[in-house]
Amino acid sequence: MKRFRIATYNVHKCQGLDRRVSPARIAAVLDEIDADIVAVQEILLPQAEAVARDLGYRFELGETRKHAGHAYGNVTFSRRKIERVMHIDLTVAGREARGCLRTDIPLAGRLLHVFNLHLGTAYGERRAQAQL
Repeated sequence: MKRFRIATYNVHKCQGLDRRVSPARIAAVLDEIDADIVAVQEILLPQAEAVARDLGYRFELGETRKHAGHAYGNVTFSRRKIERVMHIDLTVAGREARGCLRTDIPLAGRLLHVFNLHLGTAYGERRAQAQL
């Protein structure tokens, strides 16, 4: 099988430590990483569209909620065809909406299942999410 690179990155709505929001800066980081598949958390749909356009990625969004009127959640970027997508709700009552995006990507005659998730911060919440 040919080698490929996979990465994960919580982009925090594309906001840097300097508080500037810049999808182009996220795209520059991903370009340097040069991954074939990237699982991203905390991204808005327009930001994902900009990153995909800049880098030539295909992508799928698993929406967990709306933010500033846009779909927001997990995105899986891929240089390869994405065959199947499924969003799994991991929200625990009384906590922030969370989710898992499953993307199936054909790879060397097999199907790679990528699970891109963003768990909650509390121990009990994570235990409940693991059961889901």
